[in-house]
Amino acid sequence: MQKYYRTTFIKAIWLSVILHIGLIAVLFMGDFSSKTKPKKNTSVAQEVKPIEATIVDSAKLQKAINKIKKQKADDKADEKRRIDKIEKRANDAKKRRAKEEARIKKLEKQRKVKEQEKKRADKAAKESKVKAAKAEKIRKQKEQEKKKAEDAAAQARSKRLEAEAATKKADELRKKQVEERKRREKAAADKAVQEKLLADQMAVEMATRNKARQQQMMSEVQRFGALITSVIDQNMINDRSTMEGKSCKLMISLAPSGFVTQARVVSGDAVVCEAGKRAVYKAGTLPVSKDPEIFNKMRNISVTVEPEF
Repeated sequence: MQKYYRTTFIKAIWLSVILHIGLIAVLFMGDFSSKTKPKKNTSVAQEVKPIEATIVDSAKLQKAINKIKKQKADDKADEKRRIDKIEKRANDAKKRRAKEEARIKKLEKQRKVKEQEKKRADKAAKESKVKAAKAEKIRKQKEQEKKKAEDAAAQARSKRLEAEAATKKADELRKKQVEERKRREKAAADKAVQEKLLADQMAVEMATRNKARQQQMMSEVQRFGALITSVIDQNMINDRSTMEGKSCKLMISLAPSGFVTQARVVSGDAVVCEAGKRAVYKAGTLPVSKDPEIFNKMRNISVTVEPEF
């Protein structure tokens, strides 16, 4: 960049020198005399005076030349100062860039050093961790082996104590079993005697109760039979001339509600039996016991119809 600015500056100086030399040559070689051509006028002819030649003052010319030289020198100095400033800025920028590059290199070097240190630290930590894990594994193995040995010893001691306790318990149990067997045999004999006595008593009592119950049920069946006969008599149409002294035995089937499901003739006079069946179906529902056992006895009940006059 400095070479470029320097070349441009030299070209500008040479161009300025050539222009000034040309200007000076024109000033010296120029014709300062001139004649005016008469202008044609239709009315009046005018006379034109000739222009007098002017001689260039050498002092003024030198002054002008010196001024040009001074201007060139000032321009050259300004250009040099400008170029110096540019070069200084470029040098400063170069120094700053070099300084920044050096700083970056230093930082990069420090980063690499730190990275290496970190890698070494990580490696050391990893190795330390591996060693610690290995040591911990060995410690746990030793603890497990110790615990296994202690457990084995405890189990052996426990088995020995259990065997002793089992032997003692077996002896005690055998004694208890003998005593218990004797006690059970005696209790069984006593119980057999008591159960026989109780069974005999219960048999007598049950027989008594069954007999009483049977008597009660038969009594109830007879009672309901009498009620049913009374209902039939109430619904029966009697004819003295055809029924007097005659009877009929009917078998009546009943539902738990007393509803008559069937009435059939067992034996007896046909006229009385027909009148009795009509009376049964006319009643529709006959008295029955609410007791299931008694009802079962009278579900199919036999009644005898004897018209009274």
